[in-house]
Amino acid sequence: QVQLVESRGGLVQAGGSLRLSCAASGKIFSINAMGWYRQAPGKQRELVALITTGDMTNYADSVKGRFAISRDRAKNTVYLQMNSLKPEDTAVYYCHARNPIYYWGQGTQVTVSS
Repeated sequence: QVQLVESRGGLVQAGGSLRLSCAASGKIFSINAMGWYRQAPGKQRELVALITTGDMTNYADSVKGRFAISRDRAKNTVYLQMNSLKPEDTAVYYCHARNPIYYWGQGTQVTVSS
């Protein structure tokens, strides 16, 4: 099992920045990728950013150039730096890990006001 604990999201004005973190514990040696998904009201959960154990990254087209995912191996933590936030980024953000079973954090609300 893998446990994921996310930092709190928040309310930010459009154009602002926010950083999310997610700490993994448990069978972390088995993880081959971690990242973030999000789900807006009435929409399906979608991939935001992913980073593999080889530090390859993948981003949704909608966040490329604005969001950056990184990891601290010593702390078993991944970060999502979100810049130039837009109202359409408003969603519940879920930390994710796979080994390849999918694990999810509890979700944290990010709200971007216009």
